[in-house]
Amino acid sequence: MAKQQDTRKLFEDLSGAGKSIGVLTSGGDAQGMNAAVRAVVRMGIYVGAKVYFIHEGYQGMVDGGDNIEEASWESVSSMLQVGGTVIGSARCKEFRSHEGRLKAAHQLVLRGITNLCVIGGDGSLTGANLFREEWSGLLEELVRQGLIDEEAAQNNSELHIVGMVGSIDNDFCGTDMTIGTDSALHRIIEVVDAIMTTAQSHQRTFVLEVMGRHCGYLALVSALACGADWVLIPEMPPEDGWEEHMCQKLSENRADKKRLNIIIVAEGAIDCHNKPITTNHIKELVVSCLGFDTRVTILGHVQRGGTPSAFDRILASRMGVEAVLALLEASDSTPACVVSLCGNQAVRLPLMECVQMVSAYVSLIFCRSFENNLNTYKLLSYHKADSELPNSSFNVAVLNVGAPAAGMNAAVRSAVRVGIKEGHKMFAVNDGFEGFYKGQIKEITWGDVAGWTGQGGSILGTKRTLPAKHLDKIAEQIRIHNINALLVIGGFEAILGVIELSAARDKYNDFCVPMVMVPATVSNNILGSDISIGADTALNAITYTCDRIKQSASGTKRRVFIIETMGGYCGYLASVGGLAAGADTVYIYEEPFDIRDLQSNVEHLTEKMKTGIQRGLVLRNENSNENFTTDFIYQLYSEEGKGVFDCRKNVLGHMQQGGAPSPFDRNFGTKIAAKAIQWISRKLKESYKNGKVFANTEDTACLLGMRRRTMAFQPVVQLKDETDFAHRIPKEQWWLKLRPLMKILAKYKTSYDVSDSGQLEPVTRVRPKKAD
Repeated sequence: MAKQQDTRKLFEDLSGAGKSIGVLTSGGDAQGMNAAVRAVVRMGIYVGAKVYFIHEGYQGMVDGGDNIEEASWESVSSMLQVGGTVIGSARCKEFRSHEGRLKAAHQLVLRGITNLCVIGGDGSLTGANLFREEWSGLLEELVRQGLIDEEAAQNNSELHIVGMVGSIDNDFCGTDMTIGTDSALHRIIEVVDAIMTTAQSHQRTFVLEVMGRHCGYLALVSALACGADWVLIPEMPPEDGWEEHMCQKLSENRADKKRLNIIIVAEGAIDCHNKPITTNHIKELVVSCLGFDTRVTILGHVQRGGTPSAFDRILASRMGVEAVLALLEASDSTPACVVSLCGNQAVRLPLMECVQMVSAYVSLIFCRSFENNLNTYKLLSYHKADSELPNSSFNVAVLNVGAPAAGMNAAVRSAVRVGIKEGHKMFAVNDGFEGFYKGQIKEITWGDVAGWTGQGGSILGTKRTLPAKHLDKIAEQIRIHNINALLVIGGFEAILGVIELSAARDKYNDFCVPMVMVPATVSNNILGSDISIGADTALNAITYTCDRIKQSASGTKRRVFIIETMGGYCGYLASVGGLAAGADTVYIYEEPFDIRDLQSNVEHLTEKMKTGIQRGLVLRNENSNENFTTDFIYQLYSEEGKGVFDCRKNVLGHMQQGGAPSPFDRNFGTKIAAKAIQWISRKLKESYKNGKVFANTEDTACLLGMRRRTMAFQPVVQLKDETDFAHRIPKEQWWLKLRPLMKILAKYKTSYDVSDSGQLEPVTRVRPKKAD
């Protein structure tokens, strides 16, 4: 209780009364910028500050007039799902001059704006920092010129700046993802998936150029997400002779009966002599050397367009709120900072430290996210000859357990290929533990998993059967196939299965092998991991469907939509999907509600409708309450909203489990499975004694999951106390801290826990220590 009281006191201390915040977007546009602007405006108004739009970036700040406009709560409605930036963005040469910054300072002082939230790239943020450093001198100059008086200079003596990085290139150190990157990856992968079908039909090679003049993040991650044959990025110029190596690789893939080749090129790709590598050069090379039918596709600005992904909306909303908190806490001694994301944790970093690291160019290679992707791509892209592989003589089995989740196939592909590279013989188990005890086990090769990355569902097959009733038969199959380690990819049944197998080690020596579970479920209800494979794809399905449902009411009378989501008793999909879709209310099991809450929510929506809002959105988790069903809530809202709004309901159902996996799920599945196999290799070496594998300690039966900033292996027996097995959810869930944020953005008065907000720290601290 004491902690809650301290937290509330801290939040009350961060009052924005009497403060003015200006928000602008500068440089290139990026999907998600509007979500960030919306969050800054609504959080700023919530804490009592005045918030101003600064239209057209720094140009609008210099010109003043109508370009600087006070924002209202309603002015950012229906902005969340819109791509680009509705307040405009421009590159301003005038602001680069002292005279331009003097004009901008004058315009801000006229309106009493002493807090700036700048959303842009490193150039925009560098300009903001310079502006702050010159602020005192600019005020003195304005006083000398008679444009402002001493009192105005005194009242506006401090300028505080917080940055958010909006850039599709993800070219900023200190953050795992910048606003817009995930959406750009969605655009690229949508194109690649479409191209792969036509390329396969005609046995063609496609060369795709993606954005990234100085940073190859988009090219690298899209290559990882689609299993491209070759990728060229500016950070890693290929050595002399790369042309022959590439053609050899393409030829070998065709010899393995692969009907297409995909080559992805960043627009800034260069060779080791700093000579540009163009798509046309690659096409001519492939045609002349191999005679393959080759086409070139340049994606261009389509990567900047379209609606933002669920990830970008959530990231931008979290960062926008964090930016306002940082401005409220800022003092004259506080350096300008950037709010960013590390793992699953919001952090604040000194702005100029980040910019200086980016300006070092090659330092981008050592940014955590980029480095992880680069290492994983190298691991999966080259298939060595059998004679070149280490011979470990270990057999590793892979199986999917529980309900299907998008990204499972990417994880299996990664596990199989990394396992083969480690020298293991890989075995695929069909239909989970049911297939295991029935003997549906076969060896799986490098080529067998080609093209799996973009496939939804589970190609291996997956069932919810638990092993407890079939331990004898499973032990027999382990002996028959000489299985030395297990990788289980799945949901709640998967971790239950690993717990049951490890508990049976005393009776069955066959289960004394290393086993690791990788979480894959749309419900994201796995203890020991903040994120599960498949959850991001499901969130995007919910978010885009809600967008379409809300749009269906465009131009009609005021309407409220009641939407039911999946998740069992876990409210993750409903809550985080509600944040991404701009929901007014979300009902979940973890936060009990009664009829008084329902009535209050109806009244709240009624008041909002009277202020001009045309559409309302209410999400309900499928098991949030056994009595207050979706039908009940629909009928209640319909009755109580008569004369103000009407209602429609929609049950999203299994569409949340279907479809091609999102770029995030493809890459997360790929990287986490690779890490799991590397852990298995280490444990096999440690536990191999006297000609056999024997592993019966707690740390040889683990779950691999993301915990805040790190990927961690956790013994499953230690996780049992953290689980509510009756409702199949963890006892503590990180995303519950996002619910007050969602309520604030929906205009509810609530207490917001700032104890978990980011604290200013040096960039070097962001790089986490490696977990086991």
